[in-house]
Amino acid sequence: MKTINKISFNDIESIPQLVKDFLNQKIEGFEENTFSLDHFKNQIHKKQYSFTSEQRNVLSDVLERQLSHLELSSKQKENIDNIKQPNTFTITTGHQLNLFSGPVFFVYKILQTIKTCSYLKENFPDFNFVPIYWMASEDHDFAEINHFKTENNYYEINEKSGGAVGRIDINDTFFISEFEKEFKDSVFGTELILMLKEAYKVGNTLTQAIQILVNRLFSNFGLLILDGDSSALKNQIKATFKDELLNFSLHKNSKEKVDFLTKKYGKVQVNPREINLFYLSETRDRIDFDGKKYTIVDKNIQFTEEEILNELENHPEKFSPNALMRPVYQETVLPNLAYIGGNAEIMYWLELKDYFNTINIPFPILIPRNSMLFLKEKTVGKIEKLNLKVEDFFQNFTTITNNKILDDNTILKLLDEKENLLMTHFAELRTIAETTEKSFGNMVKAEEVRQLKSFKRLKKRLLHAEKIKQSEMLERLENLFLDVHPSKTWQERVYNFSVFFADYGYAWLENCWEEMVVQDSKLIIVAI
Repeated sequence: MKTINKISFNDIESIPQLVKDFLNQKIEGFEENTFSLDHFKNQIHKKQYSFTSEQRNVLSDVLERQLSHLELSSKQKENIDNIKQPNTFTITTGHQLNLFSGPVFFVYKILQTIKTCSYLKENFPDFNFVPIYWMASEDHDFAEINHFKTENNYYEINEKSGGAVGRIDINDTFFISEFEKEFKDSVFGTELILMLKEAYKVGNTLTQAIQILVNRLFSNFGLLILDGDSSALKNQIKATFKDELLNFSLHKNSKEKVDFLTKKYGKVQVNPREINLFYLSETRDRIDFDGKKYTIVDKNIQFTEEEILNELENHPEKFSPNALMRPVYQETVLPNLAYIGGNAEIMYWLELKDYFNTINIPFPILIPRNSMLFLKEKTVGKIEKLNLKVEDFFQNFTTITNNKILDDNTILKLLDEKENLLMTHFAELRTIAETTEKSFGNMVKAEEVRQLKSFKRLKKRLLHAEKIKQSEMLERLENLFLDVHPSKTWQERVYNFSVFFADYGYAWLENCWEEMVVQDSKLIIVAI
C-alpha cells in the first residue's frame, strides 16, 4: 500500500461550502470549535468543571455493564476505569447500526477518533483521552441500515422493523451463506466469515451484533462502545427532555442559527421540530403537542401534561432523542471534548450552538472526518497514462473529460485564435463607435455578441464531433471514473470494509490508522 496524495477538503469541489467555511473559521461564533491545541486546552477546562464525579461513575458503570459480554482488551478495561477520573475526557464519533458496519467510512471515522486520542495524549500527557463509538441504536429506519455492498454483491437482512433498530432480534441469516461464497477463497476471507457469523448469530440483537463486530475490529485500540438506549443515562437528561416537552426549547433557541445558515447556505441539514423527541414502545414514534394534549404520532396514545411528565420521571428510557437532540444527549452524559463526523453531521451540529449555550453544556470541537480512497495500482497506472491525476476525478468531471477530448486539437486552437482576433477587432471598433452616435455603439456591441455566440456554437459542435470520433477515449475516461467513484459516488459510501480487509486483514486497519490526518480534514488516496 502506497499513499499517493492527501488532498485538503478546501481543494475538493464537492465538499459543501459550509464545511469549508467552518474549517477556515469563516463562520462567526464557531472559531473556537475548530481543531487546534489551544481550543482543546480551553475545552478541557470547560468540561472539567461541568462534568461531575457522579456522572463519571454512572458512565463507567453503564459501559462496564453494556460491554460485559465481550472480551475486552487491557486497554479497554483501563479506559473504563479512567472514565471515573477527573482528568479523563472522551473523543466521540457516532453511527447507525448498519449491517456488518455498512459503508467503509464507518471504519475511517472510528480510526480517526482513536488516533485523535493518541495525538491529544502526546500533547497533554497529564490527561487521558478515551475514544467512544456512540451507537445510534434507537433509530427506527431499518431500511437505511439493513444492507451492505461489496464490489460484486449486495447483501441484505430481512427482519420485522418499526421500533428501535438495536432491539431487533436476528432471525434471517441467509446473507451469511451468500457472503461465504464470495469470500471463502480470499486471504482473510475465513476471518471475515467467522466475524460475520459470530456477530449475526440467530438470537442476537442488532445492538449485540455491532458490539461484537466493532469490538473484534477495534478492541486493541482501546475503543469503548456506548449504547444510548439506557435508562441510567437517560435519567441524567430528564430535565432537558422536560424542558423540551414544556417549552420547545431546542426549536426556539436554534431558530436564529437555522435562519442564518439557511440564508447564507440555502438550507440546513435537519430542520428542528417543536418537540425533538420520540416515544419508544414496540415502535418508535414522534411526540406531538396539539395545544392541549401530547399525542404519539401514528399511535392511539395521548398524555396530559401531568401524565407525560410522570411518564418521563418514571420511565426516561421510553423517551428517545431525534437527530438534533441526540448531540445534546451525548454531550450531557459524556466528558466529551470533540465530535468526529461526516459533512452532513457537522452541518446539523452547527445548528445547535445557541441551544447548547442556553442549557449550559459546553459545545464541542467539531472535526469533519477524513475520507479515504483505495485504488488498484493498475487503475492508477491507467489514469497516469492519460496524463491525469486521481485528484482530477474529484473536480468537475465533465470539464475534465471535455478538456481531455479536445487536448491539442488543431481546430480548437484555430477557433481560439480567430475568436481572440475577433475580440481585438471589436474592441477597436467599440472605441471608435463610442465617439459617435449612441445607437451605433450599441449596434457594434450587439454584433460582437452575435458573432461570439457563433464561435461558442462551433466549439460545442466540435466537442460533439470529437466525442464521436474519440468514443474509445471517452469510454476509457468513463470507466476510470467508475473505478474511482463506484455507483457514481465516493467509494467510501459504497463498499463495505470487507472489500479491503479480505486481502490485507488487520494490516489494512493499521495502514488506515497510520495515514489518518487528525489536525486537518483531507481525502487520502492510497494505491493497493
